[in-house]
Amino acid sequence: MPIALLALTISAFAIGTTEFVIVGLLPTIAADLGVNLPSAGLLVSLYALGVAVGAPVLTALSGKLPRKTLLLALMVLFTLGNLLAWKAPGYNSLIVARILTGLAHGVFFSIGSTIATSLVPKDKAASAIAIMFTGLTVALVTGVPLGTFIGQHFGWRETFLAVSALGVLAFVGSLAFVPANIKHSAPASLLQQVKVLGEPRLLLVYAMTAVGYGGSFTAFTYLAPILQDITGFSANVVGLVMLVYGVSVAVGNIWGGKLADRRGPVAALKIIFLGLAAVLLLVTFAAPHPWLMLAAVLLWGAVAFGNVAGLQVYVVQQAEHFTPRAVDVASGLNIAAFNLGIAGGAWGGGLIVEHLGLVHTGWIGALVVLGAYGLTALSGRLDRRNPIAVAAGAERPRRVASH
Repeated sequence: MPIALLALTISAFAIGTTEFVIVGLLPTIAADLGVNLPSAGLLVSLYALGVAVGAPVLTALSGKLPRKTLLLALMVLFTLGNLLAWKAPGYNSLIVARILTGLAHGVFFSIGSTIATSLVPKDKAASAIAIMFTGLTVALVTGVPLGTFIGQHFGWRETFLAVSALGVLAFVGSLAFVPANIKHSAPASLLQQVKVLGEPRLLLVYAMTAVGYGGSFTAFTYLAPILQDITGFSANVVGLVMLVYGVSVAVGNIWGGKLADRRGPVAALKIIFLGLAAVLLLVTFAAPHPWLMLAAVLLWGAVAFGNVAGLQVYVVQQAEHFTPRAVDVASGLNIAAFNLGIAGGAWGGGLIVEHLGLVHTGWIGALVVLGAYGLTALSGRLDRRNPIAVAAGAERPRRVASH
């Protein structure tokens, strides 16, 4: 494995940690800054919105920059954003910090795959991408619970300082080992991206992604306060529960990918969305009971991100039929849809917490996920009417990206 690929993996680990660690720190941040939980939840929404906007727009605008120069600039922006979060004097400056890091996140994963594949022979390209994205999975398993532990014992600001240190490490590694002469084709223009958004079948897949993750993050954004205020876990135990969740996510990702390979993306997505809706409903009733809630969180992790592979494979299949000249654009926009779902779910969950209470995020999130199931069933029905789309996608290599 080229050592430059390790630098990219460290970058992905740092970015994944800063995206999701905020979930475990919401009660601590809300109390320290004197804001309510829905306001703290906006720190999740606005970060995801920064990712969704940053990926397509800034990637297109930075297309002429050398890849190494852009990569280093992104890690500087990411590190500065986390340093700003560390020293943020108040809530508004913390919002700015989250948006800045979200912008860096969006562009990094847009160019990261290109850089990773340039480091290895063509027959190792898929493995290189998989290694880089391992950083995200490891972040959920180790970075998020460790960051939560740091935040609860030393203060939430120290978590962002620790992530900044990871950003510096990633920058130094990229500076030292990533080649300066990475070849790249110009990314899709904004006009090309808009044209993809004009295809109804792709919009349907984006809706499946956004609604499915919106439902999950309606409740997941407020998991820490649910565990503390309703289940009765101490702040220390919350970090351990996040570790259980992360391990379950890692297993669920593998299971979801195999299920999509074996059953096809539509059938796999219907199973996973139904399972996710059932788990979110279970959370509503399990929340007051510690052991039952722990089991629910374990099941939640197994299905929460298990649909990533199926959604990405499916959008590529549809794009290869409906927009064959813009498959990569279509795939990238699905990542934007993923983050729009996170933004909307966190925002909607805040409204639920404010007007109904924490425990209601579970069953309402379940209803939203059932909407994603309905959209998936509709898309499958349209496929049966027009089987050429699925067949065309199945004949080509599958490309799977992560958020």
